[in-house]
Amino acid sequence: MRPAVRDELLRVNRAFYQSLAGSFVSTRRRPQPGVQRVLTRIEPTSAVLDVGCGHGLAAELLGRLGHRGIYRGIDASRPLIDLARQRVGAAWAAFAIADLAQPGWRLAAGDGAFDWVFAFAVLHHLPDASLRRQVVGELQDGLAQGGRVAVSVWDIAGRERFRRRTVAWEEIGLTSADVEPGDTLLDWRHAGLGHRYVHQFAAQELADLARAAGLTVAEQFHADGEGGRLGLYQIWRA
Repeated sequence: MRPAVRDELLRVNRAFYQSLAGSFVSTRRRPQPGVQRVLTRIEPTSAVLDVGCGHGLAAELLGRLGHRGIYRGIDASRPLIDLARQRVGAAWAAFAIADLAQPGWRLAAGDGAFDWVFAFAVLHHLPDASLRRQVVGELQDGLAQGGRVAVSVWDIAGRERFRRRTVAWEEIGLTSADVEPGDTLLDWRHAGLGHRYVHQFAAQELADLARAAGLTVAEQFHADGEGGRLGLYQIWRA
């Protein structure tokens, strides 16, 4: 993918999560079932890095589950980070603004290695296969020995609801020749209008990302949405 195209797709998503953060939050009032399934497995003393933490739903649930280990949540959206700080005031939790697509984002997570890294509904918003490989490699670098990465991506291929929300690339000045297979542009019409870039992962493609970073796919399952199939989850082990 040409750098200019990648940068435009990143700009589209940054603009959405900055200007429509409130609209987004109003549709996300509790963690997805798949996220809840993962969080119930986390040892209370585990060190956790939550990339794309949004408005703090995972951290809030961890607190209710008795978490007392280190938690670091990062997100590129200042409005979402502000909401996360308001939602979770526990001494073990810290939030910072950082963009996974920008060099040096790991500095915001602080020193030390993590027992768990969460990347829920994050990787599908990163355009360009090479950028996704880079980011997953950086996630692996932050793991403690035997650490795990919990990942979810949207599994929206063939779903009528999302087919109706798909818009032409020309809406943002691109064409289908500019993007990669599986790339999609979705509209947003809830309390504001916007666009979001999404990459549709096949399960094997997601697993290949893990293996390229030296990680092993320990588990895979579907959850969330109508029929419990909207989210594809994998747990990767170092």
